[in-house]
Order: sequence, then C-alpha cells, then structure tokens
Amino acid sequence: MLNSTQFIQDLMSISPLIRQYIGQVIVVKYGGSAMQNESLKKMVIDDILFLHLLGIKIIIVHGGGPIINQWLYRCNIKPSFQNGVRITDKETMEIVQMVLEGKVNKNLVSMLNLFGNYAIGLSGRDLNLIHPVPLSSNSNDFVGTVHRVDPKILNSLLNDGYIPVIASVASDSTGRIYNINADTVAGALAKALKAEKLIFLTDTFGIMYDISKPDTLLKTLTVPEILDLKESNVISGGMIPKVDCSIDVLRFNVQSVHIINGCIPHALLLEVLTSERVGSMLTL
Repeated sequence: MLNSTQFIQDLMSISPLIRQYIGQVIVVKYGGSAMQNESLKKMVIDDILFLHLLGIKIIIVHGGGPIINQWLYRCNIKPSFQNGVRITDKETMEIVQMVLEGKVNKNLVSMLNLFGNYAIGLSGRDLNLIHPVPLSSNSNDFVGTVHRVDPKILNSLLNDGYIPVIASVASDSTGRIYNINADTVAGALAKALKAEKLIFLTDTFGIMYDISKPDTLLKTLTVPEILDLKESNVISGGMIPKVDCSIDVLRFNVQSVHIINGCIPHALLLEVLTSERVGSMLTL
C-alpha cells in the first residue's frame, strides 16, 4: 500500500507543472504501436482524460497507417510509398478516408466517451477546418498538405470543455479530398492555436546519438543543436520530417515540442507532469 505521506509529497511535486499548464493547449499526435496495442491504447486514453480533467486543453491528431494497409490488402491493393509518403490514387484515397474518418477516429472517440461526454470526432473537412493544397500537379495524386487552418471551431470546442479528435484528411473548395500526413496536420494546428506543447507519440524514445542505444537519448535540445545534429547525420531518415515540423512550429511561438515513445506506459503523463520526462524536448 502506498504510503500516504509519500503520495501527498508526490502530488505536491507536480502541482507547479499542473498550475503552469491549466488552460493551455497541448496538441498530441497519436500514432505508432501505441495505437495498435489495446493495452497501450487504454493507457494513452487514460492519460489524455487525466490531463483534460486537470484543466489542460487537449487536441488529438491521429494517423492510422498500419490499419490503412490492412484494409488496402483486404481490397487487393498493394500499399505503395515514395520518399516515405503514401502514394494515394483515387481508389486508395477512398480507403484512407474510410479508415481514418470512419474507423480510427470513431474508435478513439468512443473510448474517450466511455467515461463521459468528453470527445468529439472531426476531420479537416468539417467546417473547412483545414484548407489543403496538392503536393503535386498530378491529377491522380490525392496527397495534400496544409495551406491554411481555421481554428474557430477548435477554440469553441476547447472552451466548451471538449477534446477534439482529428483525422488527417481534408477537402478543397471543389470538394476534392486529400490525404495529409498527420504530423503536418498536428504541426499546423499547434501553430494556429498557439499551443503550449506539441507532442509526438512515436515508436522511438526520442532523438538519440545512437538509435540502437536508448541511453543515448537527448532529453533537451535547442534548434541550433538540432540543426547541427542534422548536419552530422545523427538525425536522419524518418526523424527528419518530425524535427523539421518541430522547428517550424517552435518558430511560430509553440513553446516546446516533445518526441516520446508511446510504448512506455503512461508516457504522456511522465513527459508532461514530471521534471525527469521520458523523451526529447525541443525548444528554440
């Protein structure tokens, strides 16, 4: 049984962090293995609800790549990628839309709402939240990026005490639907809302000198240090888009970006509410 005095001391130790973040916006990009493993998913949901009940305004942006792949194979479509970006023709876009908006989004909303009326599911299409533009001039390419965000609906939902859960698809003024990288969407929303933090839940511990050695984790990094690590190829491959997104949002007054391993139980709470943290924190 936990010693009651120790319990009170632990609560008191996190109270300054709680006071700092009450009323602030934190954008969580949710993906990776933590979305596939049901036990980890429940922990993520519990963490988000706990932060929400503390008075922190949480927005969840999700992808769903592995689930999209499963459904593509069911439909006899082989997933294809180029430079890490899913090749999205019209047929693939229909599957992406179905999985992200209809399956993944509603599953997360349902899990959050098991405990009360907390969450509401959206995509970039709802109330033209996200205005996309195509990434290429190919008319059969449905991959887009964010041109502009209209944060009005999100501010309204946050102020009314809801947790927006956002799928990373959007449509333009002609109704054409685009598949957008969820990291890109999370970054764009963090900038538009002037978020306190953007947190990437990933399958890696953060930025490490040696990706095979978790004890080489770099817990605190500034933009100049990040650029030096990119130059020396310590940051490479799939981490580059995340750190580029991080640098972009930090320059738009987001206070910090965190890259954490969603496979660590209660990683969100450990990163936000403890001074030791568990991932990499990036700042200007």
